[in-house]
Amino acid sequence: MLRALLYILPLALTIYAFIDCLNTPEDEVKHLPKVVWVIIILLFWIVGPIVWFAAGKLRRAPAGGRTPSEWHRNHRHEWVAPDDNPEFLKSLREEAASSKDVKDENLLKDWEADLRRREEELKRREQDEDKGES
Repeated sequence: MLRALLYILPLALTIYAFIDCLNTPEDEVKHLPKVVWVIIILLFWIVGPIVWFAAGKLRRAPAGGRTPSEWHRNHRHEWVAPDDNPEFLKSLREEAASSKDVKDENLLKDWEADLRRREEELKRREQDEDKGES
């Protein structure tokens, strides 16, 4: 069991360092390009990850001595979901109202055109009937 830990712990450290390096933005990587850090982590099995954590990543102290999670908790947006955001709901209502107005106008124009066509048909029929009777 102890022998397995001697292989599993460095492997876990290497995997964690590799993923951490890949997820670190390029501007936070120190001393070497990110690609070189990845190669160092993978080639130098135990030493590479330790050097990455010690010198490869820009580490900033949290402002005011607080942890990043506290900062994020205090700087969250007031509205989380779109259906809870009144500005988003207002924009949906305005969009629906404007599209409804356009649909209503088009429907009204179609009805008017249909009405004109039917009136013209009725006039033609009446004229045909009047000619037929005379």
